[in-house]
Amino acid sequence: MAALLYFPKISSQVTSSHFLSPSPMNLRKLSRASYVLTLRLKFTPHARKTFHTTRSAEEAYSDQHLRLRLSAALSRRSLDYKHCKQLIATLSPHEFDRLFPEFKSKVNPKTALDFFRLASDSFSFSFSLRSYCLVTGLLLESNLLSPARLVLIRLINGSVPVLRSDCDSNRFAMADAMASLSSCCFDQEIRRRLSDLLIEVYCTELKRDGCYLALEVFLVLVKKGLFPSRTTCNILLTALVRANEFDKCCEAFDIVCKGVSPDVYLFTTVINAFCKGGRVKEAIELFSKMEKAGVAPNVVTYNTVIDGLGMSGRYDEAFMFKEKMVENCVEPTLITYSILVKGLIKAKRVSDACCVLKEMTEKGFPPNVIVYNNLIDGLIEAGSLSKAIEIKDDMVSKGLSVTSSTYNTLIKGYCKSGQADVAERHLKEMLSIGSTVNQGSFTSVICLLCSRGMFDSALHFVGEMLLRNMSPGGGLLTTLISGLCKHGKHSEAVDLWFKFLRKGFVVDTKTSNALLHGLCEAGKLEEAFRIQEEILGRGFVMDTISYNTLISGYCRKRKLEEAFKLMDEMVKRGLEPDNYTYSILIRGLFDMNKVDEAIQFWGTCKQSGMVPDVYTYSIMIDGCCKAERAEEGQKLFDEMVSKNVQPNTVVYNHLIGAYCRSGRVSMASDLQEDMRHRGISPNSATYTSLIKGMSIISRVEEAKLLFEEMKDEGLEPNVFHYTALIDGYGKLGQMVKVECLLREMHSKSILPNKITYTVMIGGYARDGNVAKASRLLNEMREKGIVPDSITYKEFIYWYLKQGGVLQAFEGSDEENYAAIIEGWSKTIQ
Repeated sequence: MAALLYFPKISSQVTSSHFLSPSPMNLRKLSRASYVLTLRLKFTPHARKTFHTTRSAEEAYSDQHLRLRLSAALSRRSLDYKHCKQLIATLSPHEFDRLFPEFKSKVNPKTALDFFRLASDSFSFSFSLRSYCLVTGLLLESNLLSPARLVLIRLINGSVPVLRSDCDSNRFAMADAMASLSSCCFDQEIRRRLSDLLIEVYCTELKRDGCYLALEVFLVLVKKGLFPSRTTCNILLTALVRANEFDKCCEAFDIVCKGVSPDVYLFTTVINAFCKGGRVKEAIELFSKMEKAGVAPNVVTYNTVIDGLGMSGRYDEAFMFKEKMVENCVEPTLITYSILVKGLIKAKRVSDACCVLKEMTEKGFPPNVIVYNNLIDGLIEAGSLSKAIEIKDDMVSKGLSVTSSTYNTLIKGYCKSGQADVAERHLKEMLSIGSTVNQGSFTSVICLLCSRGMFDSALHFVGEMLLRNMSPGGGLLTTLISGLCKHGKHSEAVDLWFKFLRKGFVVDTKTSNALLHGLCEAGKLEEAFRIQEEILGRGFVMDTISYNTLISGYCRKRKLEEAFKLMDEMVKRGLEPDNYTYSILIRGLFDMNKVDEAIQFWGTCKQSGMVPDVYTYSIMIDGCCKAERAEEGQKLFDEMVSKNVQPNTVVYNHLIGAYCRSGRVSMASDLQEDMRHRGISPNSATYTSLIKGMSIISRVEEAKLLFEEMKDEGLEPNVFHYTALIDGYGKLGQMVKVECLLREMHSKSILPNKITYTVMIGGYARDGNVAKASRLLNEMREKGIVPDSITYKEFIYWYLKQGGVLQAFEGSDEENYAAIIEGWSKTIQ
């Protein structure tokens, strides 16, 4: 402590706390200070005025002593850990960086490496980049490639501390440090091997950005006049091709050529880059340049060009190159033929591919499974499933096993041809033998099974997918759930939805909406509400379609209060009701005969910002017309026209039907003319209303003209048009014309329905033709059409009116008698 007091500068740096808890850094400072103190005490006999003149001598002596200690420590066959720990404690990174080059020739590389590891790992000693370069070079000089490589990997990964001044420089400081090593440190060969190793480590160890960093390092080294070897240049260019950086590869090749003479491997790599980058013309030009330079292309070079020509659709040129390689005594290989087969299949030249298959077999290159699978896939794509099966059988006969790829391809073919049973059988076979089934095979089979209504099998395969943590995808899941719901399998659809959630898959909104729609359509509102709670509870999204589906379900169940609550809820969740939301609620109000409330809500919707469209106007007009308030429907029609909302056929049909039902046929006819004026063609429903309307008011001949008019318009009359005319003629007692219409219906294979029979029975009963009416009633029952109370009323009423009860039953057989009694009982209930 007295010594510390004598040197106040040292005492200010080394306090008592350094002695109480000495860290490696503090110990280093303390030991260094003690060492300097010892040296200075040796000079104390001199006068104080000579102190500064002796300072440089002290430092020189200190450096010489430290150099000797380091040299002795690092030149040993093995590291003296105890001695080196003391040495490291007295050492600074700058001192080591300055002294290391002076004695590196005496250093044992393995011992030096152990010293670096000890210092960096145990003492967090920050060597300079130059020091790391020197020790790496020493390792390479001794052909210790693996340790040298490990040093660079740890440096690049940041696993070792580096002198801060170096860390603060750019990320390519390592390349700068290597390039700046003078010839006195290492000869040109070792410096080149250093640069080779650095580029190779970047390319192989850093998977994502390695090739880009390697390229930058390459440019730094080249700028400093240090060209890597041909092999290293090829490693760099290959890494760029693997990263799909074809243009960068070609640019780097131009620089490589300035310092390295390209060999066949470099040329081939760049030709591959040109081909994969779609620059086949430049690839062929480089191929020619390669030949002119006296570098003979090898089989890989030819295969690369042939593949490039095939990918660009230039198959004839590809075959020419195949012939050229034979002329140049380069024998095609299995890969050559495989490339040709694959290219021809891609071009859908399957017959040519089969010829190549035959040739390669004759040349002693039996196709492997990959070639067969490519050919099978091409045949499947071309729709030649039977030929694909023949090729598969040929493959098996040659002793080759059917692979997962073969199975998956065949399954795709069976699905494309709609052979659901065969596809299902093959998929089950794959699963039973433990073969790998790809997602495409699962989804193709499941989709086909769904389209055939084979949902049990589809669900089985979905279960197999889930066991393999595979998802059929949102689209197919939506299709499957929709199909299950349409076929009444709602519980299976719900179970499937929950299975996906339990497996951790995210079920998208579209799929959830399909489930909600299916449940609401089936009236299973409680289950739909449970699904809604699950969706919201899991933080999934419910969109406007979700809420509209639920609102529609509640409206169909006439639960309007709950429907309106749902609309309020969607608003609270930040979703704006759309026109469809409002239309559902308006229709719900009309369906419950709440006409005034519907009209009032319509006004509220418009005040809330709803801009009515043709669909919302159609709902309103239809509701008013069905409520026999056609005048209000007409006002709405006039309003929509004034607001430039173009009415469609459906809107016109609502009004025409209302006017016809109320006997105002002239107004209905005026609307039909207005339709034509606006370029809107009447449809089948339009003519049904008009013909029926004319028949109701006994203007049957005009109805017949409309009937003929619709045929001229290209519209085929259906059972409703015929029934309307038959009703009109029947009420007028013109039963001959009724029979003519009935014969015409039969000639067009249009079967009478319950209403047709009812109006005919009424017509004959009204006309007093008891036998004919009875026969029609009996025929109706024989055809499985059950008469209703209206049918019986038509039958009985006119008989009773014309002659009493006995005449009503006269001529009826026992079965018809029972039917009349049954009908009569229904009419008086």
